[in-house]
Amino acid sequence: MILITGANGQLGQDFQKLLDSLGEKYIATDYKELDITDFKAVEKFFENNRIDILINCAGYNDVDRAEKEIEECYVLNSHAPKILSEICERYGVEFITYSTDFVFDGEKKIAYVEEDIPNPPSVYSKSKLEGENYSLRYKKSFVIRTSWVFGMGNNNFCKQIINWSKNNSVLRIVDDQISSPTYSKDLAYFSWKLLKTKKYGLYHFSNSGECSKYEQAKYILERIGWSGEIQRAKTSEFNLLAKRSEYTKLNSEKIERVTGEGIPDWRDGIDRFLEEYL
Repeated sequence: MILITGANGQLGQDFQKLLDSLGEKYIATDYKELDITDFKAVEKFFENNRIDILINCAGYNDVDRAEKEIEECYVLNSHAPKILSEICERYGVEFITYSTDFVFDGEKKIAYVEEDIPNPPSVYSKSKLEGENYSLRYKKSFVIRTSWVFGMGNNNFCKQIINWSKNNSVLRIVDDQISSPTYSKDLAYFSWKLLKTKKYGLYHFSNSGECSKYEQAKYILERIGWSGEIQRAKTSEFNLLAKRSEYTKLNSEKIERVTGEGIPDWRDGIDRFLEEYL
Protein backbone atom coordinates (compact mmCIF):
# COMPACT_ATOMS: atom_id res chain seq x y z
CA MET A 1 0.00 0.00 0.00
CA ILE A 2 1.16 3.52 -0.84
CA LEU A 3 0.68 6.38 1.63
CA ILE A 4 0.51 9.95 0.30
CA THR A 5 0.87 12.69 2.90
CA GLY A 6 0.04 16.29 2.02
CA ALA A 7 -2.47 14.80 -0.43
CA ASN A 8 -4.52 17.99 -0.91
CA GLY A 9 -1.62 20.01 -2.37
CA GLN A 10 -0.91 20.23 -6.09
CA LEU A 11 1.72 17.47 -6.11
CA GLY A 12 -0.40 15.25 -3.84
CA GLN A 13 -3.38 15.66 -6.15
CA ASP A 14 -1.32 14.79 -9.21
CA PHE A 15 0.06 11.70 -7.50
CA GLN A 16 -3.49 10.53 -6.81
CA LYS A 17 -4.46 11.03 -10.47
CA LEU A 18 -1.33 9.19 -11.60
CA LEU A 19 -1.83 6.25 -9.25
CA ASP A 20 -5.52 6.04 -10.20
CA SER A 21 -4.52 5.80 -13.87
CA LEU A 22 -2.06 3.02 -13.03
CA GLY A 23 -4.53 1.09 -10.88
CA GLU A 24 -2.30 1.40 -7.80
CA LYS A 25 -3.83 1.25 -4.32
CA TYR A 26 -3.05 4.13 -1.99
CA ILE A 27 -4.16 6.00 1.10
CA ALA A 28 -4.29 9.79 0.70
CA THR A 29 -4.00 11.85 3.87
CA ASP A 30 -3.72 15.50 4.79
CA TYR A 31 -3.19 16.98 8.24
CA LYS A 32 -6.81 16.29 9.26
CA GLU A 33 -6.36 12.55 8.66
CA LEU A 34 -2.74 12.25 9.81
CA ASP A 35 -0.59 14.73 11.71
CA ILE A 36 2.89 13.98 10.37
CA THR A 37 4.46 16.23 13.02
CA ASP A 38 3.24 13.84 15.75
CA PHE A 39 5.53 10.80 16.08
CA LYS A 40 3.00 8.73 18.03
CA ALA A 41 0.22 9.48 15.54
CA VAL A 42 2.38 8.36 12.62
CA GLU A 43 3.56 5.31 14.54
CA LYS A 44 -0.04 4.28 15.27
CA PHE A 45 -1.01 4.81 11.62
CA PHE A 46 1.77 2.45 10.51
CA GLU A 47 0.71 -0.11 13.10
CA ASN A 48 -2.83 -0.07 11.69
CA ASN A 49 -1.94 0.02 7.99
CA ARG A 50 0.51 -2.01 5.95
CA ILE A 51 2.50 0.65 4.10
CA ASP A 52 5.13 -0.18 1.45
CA ILE A 53 5.85 3.30 0.05
CA LEU A 54 5.45 6.71 1.69
CA ILE A 55 5.26 9.75 -0.63
CA ASN A 56 5.54 12.93 1.42
CA CYS A 57 4.04 15.88 -0.47
CA ALA A 58 3.48 17.99 2.65
CA GLY A 59 5.51 21.11 3.33
CA TYR A 60 5.53 24.68 4.59
CA ASN A 61 5.97 26.66 1.37
CA ASP A 62 5.27 30.31 2.22
CA VAL A 63 8.84 31.56 1.81
CA ASP A 64 8.29 35.05 3.20
CA ARG A 65 5.95 34.16 6.06
CA ALA A 66 8.51 31.59 7.19
CA GLU A 67 10.78 34.47 8.25
CA LYS A 68 8.22 35.18 11.00
CA GLU A 69 6.74 31.71 11.54
CA ILE A 70 10.09 30.04 12.07
CA GLU A 71 8.91 27.28 14.39
CA GLU A 72 5.93 26.35 12.19
CA CYS A 73 8.20 26.19 9.15
CA TYR A 74 10.78 23.94 10.81
CA VAL A 75 8.14 21.63 12.29
CA LEU A 76 6.74 20.79 8.84
CA ASN A 77 9.89 20.99 6.68
CA SER A 78 12.47 19.50 9.03
CA HIS A 79 10.86 17.76 12.01
CA ALA A 80 8.14 15.96 9.99
CA PRO A 81 10.53 14.38 7.43
CA LYS A 82 12.68 13.24 10.37
CA ILE A 83 9.67 11.50 11.95
CA LEU A 84 8.53 9.96 8.68
CA SER A 85 11.95 8.69 7.65
CA GLU A 86 12.62 7.20 11.09
CA ILE A 87 9.32 5.31 11.08
CA CYS A 88 9.86 4.22 7.47
CA GLU A 89 13.23 2.84 8.53
CA ARG A 90 11.63 0.92 11.38
CA TYR A 91 9.13 -0.71 9.03
CA GLY A 92 11.40 -1.01 5.97
CA VAL A 93 9.19 1.33 3.94
CA GLU A 94 10.50 3.22 0.89
CA PHE A 95 10.37 6.98 1.49
CA ILE A 96 10.27 9.90 -0.91
CA THR A 97 10.16 13.58 0.06
CA TYR A 98 10.79 16.92 -1.62
CA SER A 99 13.14 19.85 -1.22
CA THR A 100 13.91 23.02 -3.12
CA ASP A 101 16.33 24.83 -5.41
CA PHE A 102 16.26 27.59 -2.77
CA VAL A 103 18.91 25.67 -0.77
CA PHE A 104 21.48 27.24 -3.14
CA ASP A 105 22.75 30.81 -2.90
CA GLY A 106 22.74 31.43 -6.66
CA GLU A 107 26.40 32.33 -6.92
CA LYS A 108 27.34 29.46 -9.26
CA LYS A 109 25.66 30.85 -12.42
CA ILE A 110 25.38 27.42 -14.06
CA ALA A 111 22.88 24.67 -13.27
CA TYR A 112 23.34 23.08 -9.86
CA VAL A 113 24.13 19.37 -9.59
CA GLU A 114 23.44 17.14 -6.61
CA GLU A 115 27.09 17.31 -5.49
CA ASP A 116 27.10 21.11 -5.14
CA ILE A 117 27.32 22.44 -1.59
CA PRO A 118 24.10 24.15 -0.44
CA ASN A 119 24.16 27.59 1.16
CA PRO A 120 20.53 28.37 2.04
CA PRO A 121 19.78 32.11 2.38
CA SER A 122 16.39 31.99 4.16
CA VAL A 123 14.51 30.31 7.01
CA TYR A 124 12.48 28.31 4.49
CA SER A 125 15.52 27.03 2.61
CA LYS A 126 17.41 26.22 5.83
CA SER A 127 14.45 24.20 7.10
CA LYS A 128 14.27 22.29 3.81
CA LEU A 129 17.98 21.47 3.89
CA GLU A 130 17.67 20.17 7.43
CA GLY A 131 14.75 17.99 6.31
CA GLU A 132 16.89 16.65 3.46
CA ASN A 133 19.70 15.69 5.82
CA TYR A 134 17.38 13.87 8.20
CA SER A 135 15.71 11.99 5.33
CA LEU A 136 18.96 10.90 3.68
CA ARG A 137 20.12 9.18 6.86
CA TYR A 138 17.75 6.39 5.85
CA LYS A 139 19.18 4.19 3.09
CA LYS A 140 15.82 3.60 1.37
CA SER A 141 14.90 7.25 0.91
CA PHE A 142 14.65 9.54 -2.10
CA VAL A 143 14.98 13.30 -1.74
CA ILE A 144 14.03 15.31 -4.82
CA ARG A 145 14.90 18.99 -5.05
CA THR A 146 12.59 20.85 -7.38
CA SER A 147 11.81 24.43 -8.40
CA TRP A 148 8.91 26.80 -9.11
CA VAL A 149 6.26 24.09 -8.96
CA PHE A 150 2.90 24.80 -10.60
CA GLY A 151 -0.19 22.71 -11.16
CA MET A 152 -3.94 22.58 -10.70
CA GLY A 153 -3.93 22.47 -6.91
CA ASN A 154 -3.01 25.36 -4.59
CA ASN A 155 -2.02 28.85 -5.63
CA ASN A 156 1.16 29.25 -7.68
CA PHE A 157 2.94 31.78 -9.87
CA CYS A 158 1.22 30.66 -13.09
CA LYS A 159 -2.22 31.10 -11.55
CA GLN A 160 -1.20 34.43 -10.00
CA ILE A 161 -0.11 35.81 -13.37
CA ILE A 162 -3.43 34.83 -14.95
CA ASN A 163 -5.40 36.37 -12.07
CA TRP A 164 -3.33 39.58 -12.08
CA SER A 165 -3.85 39.93 -15.84
CA LYS A 166 -7.63 40.05 -15.37
CA ASN A 167 -7.53 43.27 -13.34
CA ASN A 168 -4.39 45.05 -14.57
CA SER A 169 -3.26 46.58 -17.85
CA VAL A 170 0.37 46.78 -16.68
CA LEU A 171 2.32 44.08 -14.80
CA ARG A 172 5.82 44.43 -13.39
CA ILE A 173 7.64 41.10 -13.01
CA VAL A 174 11.17 40.49 -11.76
CA ASP A 175 13.79 39.45 -14.31
CA ASP A 176 16.62 38.75 -11.84
CA GLN A 177 15.33 35.45 -10.45
CA ILE A 178 16.22 32.58 -12.80
CA SER A 179 15.43 28.88 -12.49
CA SER A 180 12.96 26.56 -14.24
CA PRO A 181 9.21 26.16 -13.74
CA THR A 182 8.21 22.59 -12.85
CA TYR A 183 4.85 21.11 -13.80
CA SER A 184 3.58 19.06 -10.85
CA LYS A 185 2.26 16.34 -13.21
CA ASP A 186 5.77 15.83 -14.60
CA LEU A 187 7.22 15.85 -11.09
CA ALA A 188 4.80 13.12 -9.98
CA TYR A 189 5.43 11.04 -13.11
CA PHE A 190 9.22 11.13 -12.86
CA SER A 191 9.09 10.56 -9.10
CA TRP A 192 7.13 7.38 -9.70
CA LYS A 193 9.57 6.22 -12.37
CA LEU A 194 12.42 6.94 -9.97
CA LEU A 195 10.75 4.99 -7.17
CA LYS A 196 10.62 1.94 -9.44
CA THR A 197 14.41 2.01 -9.92
CA LYS A 198 15.13 1.63 -6.18
CA LYS A 199 18.25 3.76 -6.75
CA TYR A 200 17.84 5.77 -3.57
CA GLY A 201 19.45 9.11 -2.76
CA LEU A 202 19.36 12.78 -3.70
CA TYR A 203 18.03 13.96 -7.07
CA HIS A 204 17.26 17.21 -8.87
CA PHE A 205 14.13 17.60 -10.97
CA SER A 206 12.75 20.54 -12.88
CA ASN A 207 11.40 20.89 -16.39
CA SER A 208 14.20 21.40 -18.89
CA GLY A 209 15.39 24.82 -19.97
CA GLU A 210 15.56 27.91 -17.79
CA CYS A 211 13.92 31.32 -17.58
CA SER A 212 13.39 34.33 -15.36
CA LYS A 213 10.10 35.05 -13.64
CA TYR A 214 9.61 37.79 -16.25
CA GLU A 215 10.13 35.35 -19.13
CA GLN A 216 7.79 32.83 -17.54
CA ALA A 217 5.08 35.45 -17.08
CA LYS A 218 5.58 36.80 -20.61
CA TYR A 219 5.14 33.31 -22.07
CA ILE A 220 1.92 32.73 -20.11
CA LEU A 221 0.46 36.13 -21.02
CA GLU A 222 1.22 35.61 -24.69
CA ARG A 223 -0.40 32.18 -24.62
CA ILE A 224 -3.62 33.53 -23.08
CA GLY A 225 -3.73 36.51 -25.47
CA TRP A 226 -3.41 39.26 -22.84
CA SER A 227 -3.25 42.71 -24.43
CA GLY A 228 -1.63 44.61 -21.54
CA GLU A 229 1.98 45.65 -20.97
CA ILE A 230 4.51 43.57 -19.04
CA GLN A 231 7.49 45.43 -17.60
CA ARG A 232 10.79 44.24 -16.19
CA ALA A 233 11.42 44.77 -12.48
CA LYS A 234 14.09 43.87 -9.92
CA THR A 235 13.63 41.83 -6.76
CA SER A 236 15.00 44.71 -4.69
CA GLU A 237 11.98 46.82 -5.70
CA PHE A 238 9.68 44.56 -3.67
CA ASN A 239 9.82 44.45 0.12
CA LEU A 240 10.19 40.69 0.44
CA LEU A 241 10.97 39.31 3.88
CA ALA A 242 13.04 36.37 2.63
CA LYS A 243 16.18 36.72 0.57
CA ARG A 244 15.95 35.27 -2.95
CA SER A 245 18.87 33.79 -4.86
CA GLU A 246 19.30 35.11 -8.39
CA TYR A 247 20.13 31.82 -10.13
CA THR A 248 18.99 28.39 -8.91
CA LYS A 249 18.50 26.32 -12.05
CA LEU A 250 18.76 22.60 -11.23
CA ASN A 251 20.66 20.15 -13.41
CA SER A 252 18.33 17.14 -13.82
CA GLU A 253 20.64 14.90 -15.85
CA LYS A 254 20.98 12.35 -13.04
CA ILE A 255 17.25 11.59 -12.86
CA GLU A 256 17.05 11.46 -16.65
CA ARG A 257 19.92 8.99 -16.72
CA VAL A 258 18.46 6.78 -13.97
CA THR A 259 14.90 6.74 -15.35
CA GLY A 260 16.02 6.58 -18.99
CA GLU A 261 13.65 9.33 -20.08
CA GLY A 262 14.08 12.95 -21.14
CA ILE A 263 12.27 15.70 -19.23
CA PRO A 264 9.91 18.01 -21.18
CA ASP A 265 10.70 21.71 -21.59
CA TRP A 266 9.11 24.16 -19.14
CA ARG A 267 7.09 25.76 -21.98
CA ASP A 268 5.61 22.36 -22.80
CA GLY A 269 4.61 21.98 -19.16
CA ILE A 270 2.93 25.39 -19.13
CA ASP A 271 1.10 24.60 -22.39
CA ARG A 272 -0.35 21.42 -20.86
CA PHE A 273 -1.24 23.24 -17.65
CA LEU A 274 -3.05 26.02 -19.52
CA GLU A 275 -4.96 23.48 -21.57
CA GLU A 276 -6.28 21.91 -18.38
CA TYR A 277 -6.73 25.10 -16.36
CA LEU A 278 -8.40 27.46 -18.83
